[in-house]
Amino acid sequence: MDKEHYHGGRPRSEQARAAILNAADDLLVEVGYAAMTMKGISEKAGVSRQTVYRWWSNKAEILFEASVADAEEELAISPTGTPLDDLAAYLEALVRFLAYSPAGAAYRALLGEAQHDSAVAELLSAKDPLGDSARLVIARALGKDTLPVPLDQATALLIGPSFFWILSGRDPVQLVPRQLAEDFIRDLQSRQSR
Repeated sequence: MDKEHYHGGRPRSEQARAAILNAADDLLVEVGYAAMTMKGISEKAGVSRQTVYRWWSNKAEILFEASVADAEEELAISPTGTPLDDLAAYLEALVRFLAYSPAGAAYRALLGEAQHDSAVAELLSAKDPLGDSARLVIARALGKDTLPVPLDQATALLIGPSFFWILSGRDPVQLVPRQLAEDFIRDLQSRQSR
């Protein structure tokens, strides 16, 4: 018997859920967001469309669930013992996620879609895997009570440069996470001395 997972009502098979999430990731890479359909996802997953619609209303919801779960895993870093190393390791994971991960591709596609689809924008505002992971690393590395700016502002300062660079289509190889971490720390220190 399949392990059951509850999501707003009926139980769902964990095996079917995983197949649907994987199919959505695969189809995004194969055909792109615009060409993805719920029918295509169900066919690739080997489940009925009714099964897909039982748990998700649209492809954005499926991709979001898949990308959030993967982002939480891919952006989790082990403490290194030094703030600079922790921040650099996080930024390396962030660049890898945004530029190379299938889940990062899904996240980027959703960000693009959110620019003209308010339902997708609302979905993205419900959970912020990038911000959540960055806040955790900053608080652990630097202490949230010692920051010269609010934690959310520090989060934007940390992820902003990599995020902008990659989402504007620039070559991620040119990003140097350790240098970005040094710049971040230097920026915070300069704000403390003001």
